[in-house]
Amino acid sequence: MIFLTNEHIKAVLDMPTCIEVMEDAYRELIEQRAAYRPRIDFYVPQEPHYYRWGTMEGVSRKLGVLAIRMKSDKLVWNREGEFQTEEKYCIEPGTYCGLIFLFSVRNGVPLALMNDGYLQHMRVGACAGLGTKYLARANSKVLGMLGSGGMARTYAMAIKEVRPIQQIRVFSPTKANREVYAEQMKEELGIDVKPVDSPEKAVKGADIVALATDSLVPVVKAEWLMPGVHVTNVRSNEVGRDVLARVDVIARLGSATLQLEKPLPGTIGGSDGMLAYFAGTDEEREKIPKSPSREVDNSNIGTIPDIIAGRWTGRTNDRQITFLNNQGTQGLQFAAVGGKAYELASARGLGHTLPLEWFIQDIRD
Repeated sequence: MIFLTNEHIKAVLDMPTCIEVMEDAYRELIEQRAAYRPRIDFYVPQEPHYYRWGTMEGVSRKLGVLAIRMKSDKLVWNREGEFQTEEKYCIEPGTYCGLIFLFSVRNGVPLALMNDGYLQHMRVGACAGLGTKYLARANSKVLGMLGSGGMARTYAMAIKEVRPIQQIRVFSPTKANREVYAEQMKEELGIDVKPVDSPEKAVKGADIVALATDSLVPVVKAEWLMPGVHVTNVRSNEVGRDVLARVDVIARLGSATLQLEKPLPGTIGGSDGMLAYFAGTDEEREKIPKSPSREVDNSNIGTIPDIIAGRWTGRTNDRQITFLNNQGTQGLQFAAVGGKAYELASARGLGHTLPLEWFIQDIRD
């Protein structure tokens, strides 16, 4: 039994490996050798901010692991003009608590506890890369990036891995943040990265548009999108009905939340649309920002696993606008990428040893 820090995982896991292991996981899913449970949250009002606990699980028979990812956040909802964002922290701003607990499906033994921060950014970026691989035009060279945080970095890494990107135009509301992003990513990727002072300047004329923000409201307008562009997001909130009505092809990764015919008692749709249990009054519930429905009438909807399996074509010509809603299968992603990180770290002798007897007992549960 070992504990893997973000630094341990970063030492063994790069973006090409993440993309490869995620594609393998989706092939397992197609073959009915992998499975996942969509994310479920708990909201607990604790004025002035709310507490949110979230979990998701997944299993890979190829890697022989089951993973549960757990996250413990205080939420802060900010509104400034037309922007509304969701910030989160544990204890105080700038510190976070997210863990992955990994088990062997072969004998049930606990294998590892891991920090989830680096893996979280890498697994989401890898899936954006897979969406780009299967949906974006082959000659895509310009990436418009909205956002300048960790996701914006892994999105750029993954997209450049699968397409010949030559320039990134990045917008973030804070000038200093977009300038730092441009400087750092130019050095890391070896391409031109240009900070711009409006989201429109980042998006217009781009071959690929990546939305990697904390926004609870749409950040891109349909009229900014050129024919043939591929768009991908982090949160469903980032695009509005105008964008989804304009796109020709809509793809998902799989189910992001449990699909219920009627709400379960005590549950809500959370601020990002996930099913959540709520420990509070009706008045307290009303303070949670609503995640509006993003469903549209579009007959050309499928999943990335559908494309990999040959059940759906996705893009059929270079004029189509494609959109990947980078949501769903989160538990499987943590099993796949977490399982691979454990395998690679163990081979190199990395990690802090934890006594197995701390986790095994002789009282039947």
